[in-house]
Amino acid sequence: MSVRVRRVYEAPEPGDGVRILVDRLWPRGLSKDAAHVDEWPKALAPSTELRRWYHAGEGSYEEFAERYEAELDAPEAAEVLGHVRELAGKGSVTLLTASKEPGQSHAEVLLRLLGSRSR
Repeated sequence: MSVRVRRVYEAPEPGDGVRILVDRLWPRGLSKDAAHVDEWPKALAPSTELRRWYHAGEGSYEEFAERYEAELDAPEAAEVLGHVRELAGKGSVTLLTASKEPGQSHAEVLLRLLGSRSR
């Protein structure tokens, strides 16, 4: 299983495999053609409420990760997470985010849950 996290603004690489945007909002200033996104499952992104709470600085990354994992237990999110696991079992998957700090974002939580540490 090869899963990694990259910023969506970085140029695509041959080893990216399936490129999945894991943000709820489309990245500012980036055309869909330039992004080369294969899938955009919004159910995998943190809720608007959780995202706003975290970006307002009201809690720690650890607390954000716990709350986000709880959201991922919802049926639709769990189904999409299972789909990503299946894709990763067949080849490379790149989780894309616009976050300036991917290592302190929901993408890192997803990477951990998918059981991979490839970067």
